[in-house]
Amino acid sequence: MLINSIMEQTVNEFRLVVCVNQPDSWWYDSLHRGICEENQYTIQYLKSLNDKRIEIIDKSSPGSGWLPGAQGIGYARKLILDYISSVARENDCIISMDADTVFSNEYFSSIIQNIRNNPEAYAISVPYYHKLSGNSELDRAMLRYEIYMRAYAVNMWRISSPYCFTALGSAIAFPVWAYRKVGGMTPKLSGEDFYFLQKIVKTGRLIHWNSEIVYPATRLSDRVFFGTGPALIKGIDGDWSSYPVYSYRLFDKIAATYKLFGELYKGNMETPLDDFLINRFGELPWDKLRKNYKTSSHFMRACHEKIDGLRILQFLKDSQPPDEHISEASLTDILSLYKDQFQGQFSGLKPDIRFEETPIDDLDLIRDFLFTIEQNYRKTHWDGIKHIKILPD
Repeated sequence: MLINSIMEQTVNEFRLVVCVNQPDSWWYDSLHRGICEENQYTIQYLKSLNDKRIEIIDKSSPGSGWLPGAQGIGYARKLILDYISSVARENDCIISMDADTVFSNEYFSSIIQNIRNNPEAYAISVPYYHKLSGNSELDRAMLRYEIYMRAYAVNMWRISSPYCFTALGSAIAFPVWAYRKVGGMTPKLSGEDFYFLQKIVKTGRLIHWNSEIVYPATRLSDRVFFGTGPALIKGIDGDWSSYPVYSYRLFDKIAATYKLFGELYKGNMETPLDDFLINRFGELPWDKLRKNYKTSSHFMRACHEKIDGLRILQFLKDSQPPDEHISEASLTDILSLYKDQFQGQFSGLKPDIRFEETPIDDLDLIRDFLFTIEQNYRKTHWDGIKHIKILPD
């Protein structure tokens, strides 16, 4: 499906670099050998297209696969991007995608136009939407996972956090010069997209809106250590401990701390994140930041870099136990914040949400509403630390 989406693009001047990959040890593992054989079929299929625009990086054939300690989607994505960066011009555009993603025939065109309209932007975090599969068990898990992601994103937008992105490697685009300027992608077993976008936010402008969106597949996968595929596998087994819907009140504590950055430049005071920061760093960071950053604007930016997207996630995980009843109540509370907007759609739903009992159509309705809110935020977005509102020096 991905290849069909690419070949149907209205823009046909492109180069497609594909990394077909898996650990080399899988050739000798009966549980995974079938994937190796599928990968060989993929390589042969790509070669059969006889399209000079397609380049294949073979990290799959026997003896060519990943060795222990350097494997996974993060290494594959970095390998591709580093190769492109070595041969492309600095103003060329890189569109990152995964094999299970589809999009309209105007997708490439929309990305190119977006970057042309925003030449100073370092990257685009493209909106996404998982299409349902028709398998009720899988779709219920997918909706539960996407509701988790959307609820998190909506709350991050609501408090105007510069780290309001949702990191999907299949929904990122950026010019080559920006990739080089941030030092490329850091290889990770999984989560490389999150750390890459976090570097973008700390360096320059991240765009959150695009006229076309991407559609990742709803499917199970154990080929990465965390992300959509593993989340669905764990979720179908009833384990959502890694993906709670966080209470909006926790985000309010982050927002309250943001508001104190200006005053903290003048001197220490209590913040809602003090206990977390002491537990994480062994001490409060304000004295060191004041010592190193001599103006209020630089100090406040340093505060945002210190309490970055990773630290926010750690604070949330430390602050809320992974209990589905709490997640259900948190979702109900989040929806209540937008009840005036949601009234027409939400009126037919039961007030108590139960992820395992609420009809799939109702969960889909909730997902769509959160998607609508998120899209509205994306259109009037925050662009990164350089563009947040800070007090003048």
